Amino acid sequence: MKKVLKFLICFLPWLISGLIFKFDESYYKMLEIPKFALSPNLTSIIWVIIYILISISIYKVSTNNNIFKSSDYFYVLITNYIANQLFLYVFFNLMSPLFGFVITTVTFVSSIFLLLETKKLNKKACFFLIPYNIFSLYAFILSLTVYIMNF
Repeated sequence: MKKVLKFLICFLPWLISGLIFKFDESYYKMLEIPKFALSPNLTSIIWVIIYILISISIYKVSTNNNIFKSSDYFYVLITNYIANQLFLYVFFNLMSPLFGFVITTVTFVSSIFLLLETKKLNKKACFFLIPYNIFSLYAFILSLTVYIMNF
């Protein structure tokens, strides 16, 4: 039970922005979207899976390390988390493809650093972040394309 609770503490914060800031379908339909964009429903499912994998990684790192003592890991994790959580607000509430692209860039770059910092602390845990890095690259390319198409 203690392990489940610890995992949930790692996982639940990743869902906050999705609960607070909703996908605005009418705004999304107004935008020009590239053909390689996945459907919003599929994208939501992928993000939940990625959040589970990120949480597993954090859980594994935290079982062997005090994540607060490794300041590089902690700061990268917090930067990545905040950027990740801001995307829905910036893109849909502020209706800004430019700021959406900026936030996506921060998320992508910090996801790379998160993988590298995780590898220093727990090599097995970093493998759970590979899908996140791949999908963050896709999100970066998609966000740049959406910004250019709607400039």
